[in-house]
Amino acid sequence: MGTYLERYAEPAAEARRAMVRLIAAGGALTDPAWRAAFEEVPRHLFVPYYFTGGPGGHERLWCEDPDPVRRERWLRGAYYDGPLATRIRDGELISSSSQPSLMARMLQALQVRYGDAVLEIGAGTGYNAALLCHRLGEERITTVDMEPEITESARAHLAAAGYRPAVVTGDGARGCPERAPFDRIIATCTLPFIPYDWAAQCRPDARILAPLSTGLIALRVRDDGRHGRIAEGRFLRTSAYFVPLRGSGPAPERRPGALPRRVLENDLFRFMLSLTGRSLDPREALSLWERERRPLRDRFGVTVVGGRQWAWLDDPEGPYVWPLGARDG
Repeated sequence: MGTYLERYAEPAAEARRAMVRLIAAGGALTDPAWRAAFEEVPRHLFVPYYFTGGPGGHERLWCEDPDPVRRERWLRGAYYDGPLATRIRDGELISSSSQPSLMARMLQALQVRYGDAVLEIGAGTGYNAALLCHRLGEERITTVDMEPEITESARAHLAAAGYRPAVVTGDGARGCPERAPFDRIIATCTLPFIPYDWAAQCRPDARILAPLSTGLIALRVRDDGRHGRIAEGRFLRTSAYFVPLRGSGPAPERRPGALPRRVLENDLFRFMLSLTGRSLDPREALSLWERERRPLRDRFGVTVVGGRQWAWLDDPEGPYVWPLGARDG
């Protein structure tokens, strides 16, 4: 690995600077500390190979390809502001490196503070954990993934970049109780609902940021005298599409029915349909969506308390609430 690290040091640095300028121009890197992390953590070390789609199926690009043109494509793609498929099994994507600009938006929305302990759900390539290590220190970071081959490669990539956080093989839906409590939890995989063990492993005033439906939910954890531990918050406005969390149970099946194509192709309606799919008939969802003037994602929120959780529009105790996963599944 040392050979390819030396070979690509300078062209990778140039490509990394260009990627950061592009992300910053889009407004996703306003925090100087996070900008420094993206400028200094080499993404190409975390994607020594990845897959691109094409008419003939998946094509594998890798750092040691004997063809110099393909090696250049690999390096250029490593610093493209887009997701990279890193593991495919039986034609199914099981792990990826997320789009850097979306990662930047999520890390800034996590609102970390100096000294925070962070749990990452979904180790992926290790790149996101490396950015967290750069910002907070490796001793404060824990990253979890269910697949041993994913955690092994993430650990190797992190070590190559000079970082050694705790990399744990386990069910991310159960958190990581042996490393708790945490001040922040960030998930890089889509959830069918919020796992209940997460809030229990948080300190009061902790923040949880996770993909749910096709959005990003930001929850604040607090203690309540009557109900115990509560996690509650709203969605960010941005959309988010990730590999599903393994181990949390299947997402409910959603049948859109005979709705107009213009509606089914609307990202905001698909978000609401996905979020309310356990409770609302698609036509009921459409009626509500139009009656409420096509609400943006940040009008929706989630509350988790005891063995219950629900999604809501505008008010967690208002007329529009829909149950999510119960503790008994």
